[in-house]
Amino acid sequence: MRAAAKWVRITPRKARLVVEHIRGRTVPEARTMLAFSERAAAREIDKLLRSAVANAEANHDLIGDDLVVKTVYVDEGPTIKRWRPRARGRAAQIRKRMCHITITLSPAATATVTRAPELEAPAEEKPKRAPRRKVGPKPKAETEVKPEAEAKPKAETKPKAEAKPKAATTRKRAPAKKKEESDS
Repeated sequence: MRAAAKWVRITPRKARLVVEHIRGRTVPEARTMLAFSERAAAREIDKLLRSAVANAEANHDLIGDDLVVKTVYVDEGPTIKRWRPRARGRAAQIRKRMCHITITLSPAATATVTRAPELEAPAEEKPKRAPRRKVGPKPKAETEVKPEAEAKPKAETKPKAEAKPKAATTRKRAPAKKKEESDS
């Protein structure tokens, strides 16, 4: 009911991000979470989960889909150190980190609850908040005509004279003004 993968070439921090999603879930749920995860560590953790299920089925005669991921943790492994040349004859260190991943499964009936049970009587349930309204584009308001504007007659506008087509003229620049020199 336990499986461990050692010296996995993934940084522990990246593996822990994936591991947190499957802790406390049933095996089918955990497989689904890992199958749809875009992280590279999910493939390695999925292999390890399948191995732990196979161990439980072969060694303890349990049904794989009735198991729960009891514990899963990622420990830091050794770090490979490499050097990369940099500018002006210097070198920068590259750390290639490794990790050890361990998964423990247990039957669903004996799975431990992750949160502490409440000692007091359950309090009144809080009222649920109304769902948020989807904000769509605002409807265009119709232009309102003010009654004062209708009461006053509009001044008659003169018809505009026909615009003459302008000839393509270029503007001439005025010569730059010279600063007057003052005699001191």
